[in-house]
Amino acid sequence: MFIAIRELKVARGRFVLVGLVVALVAFLGVLLSGLATGLVDDGISGLRAQRLTHLLVQEKSAGTFSKSTLTPLPADALKLNGVDSSELGMSFFNSKASTGDNVDLAVFGVAADSFLIPRADGRAALEKPGTIVISEEIAQDGIKVGDTLTLLGNEMTLTVAGVTQAGSYGHVPIAYTSLETWQTALYGSDPRDRFSAYALRMSDSSTAEVASVAKSAGMDLLSKEEAFNGSPGYEAETSTMTLIRGFLFVISILIVGAFFTVWTVQRTHEIGIMKALGASNGYVVRDALGQLAILLFVATLIGTIVGYGVGLAVPGAVPFKLEPLAVLAASLGLIVTGLAGSLITVKRILSVDPIIALGAGS
Repeated sequence: MFIAIRELKVARGRFVLVGLVVALVAFLGVLLSGLATGLVDDGISGLRAQRLTHLLVQEKSAGTFSKSTLTPLPADALKLNGVDSSELGMSFFNSKASTGDNVDLAVFGVAADSFLIPRADGRAALEKPGTIVISEEIAQDGIKVGDTLTLLGNEMTLTVAGVTQAGSYGHVPIAYTSLETWQTALYGSDPRDRFSAYALRMSDSSTAEVASVAKSAGMDLLSKEEAFNGSPGYEAETSTMTLIRGFLFVISILIVGAFFTVWTVQRTHEIGIMKALGASNGYVVRDALGQLAILLFVATLIGTIVGYGVGLAVPGAVPFKLEPLAVLAASLGLIVTGLAGSLITVKRILSVDPIIALGAGS
């Protein structure tokens, strides 16, 4: 490593240049990681925060609430040991607030005594007819308890009875109302006890029994994580962001591979001298890879720190969220792919003949 470190000092101009490029890739990686996490969180944070472990949905609906319509099972069908169940309705509405603002809502209809509503004040709010509990995101637009929201299309007016940390679903802020109110809002005067899904809270030991009930009733049993795919745009967003981050890693491989290929060609004479002095191929390869590892680590660290700092300054209106583990994974991925890109130079290092490099073959 002595020679590697010395070369870093002597040819620092070249290494600073490629280091800046690697730092830029790391910087973009951090921002993309924050954007990907923020988009996912904005799409499913409300569902992820629910006190449920599984959902029973209409067969082949893929967890999309708008494609799932259920009617109640027999009263004792889900009365199983270790299983709590609750009927759940979900749909999107456009509304007009009494303040004059247009408000998009992802309305969840739940029974006031459901395990999904753990707090007594929340249950009390939903027991009142014609009420709705809004999320903090909606309240930030100036809507407060006592204001009204009129659902466009059916002109149903709901009074805001509370504010909670509900999150969002499908990039739309969540609001809660009673299941009966939700049914009336969606189906009018003929709800026929329809709803979107059964929310379940159960242990793994009950999965097989509940799956049997679901199969016989023509329903699909989904874990909470599987239900995330039903959120509008979830799969497309995650796939797109994964693809973009993959391209960044490919760019890293190409940049590092190209630089160290040229650098190895320029160092052919020095490599030959090292071999002539008794250095083994393993020593020379470790020296070259160690040099690269130092460069990648320092450049990635700088790019990550700068990216994290810029990410903290991103406005709250942008769906952006920095998760330390995700940022760390992106940074480590950049270092690993960079090292992988340098492996194309190993064959050239091994092929250097000390006799030819020293000019003895001329």
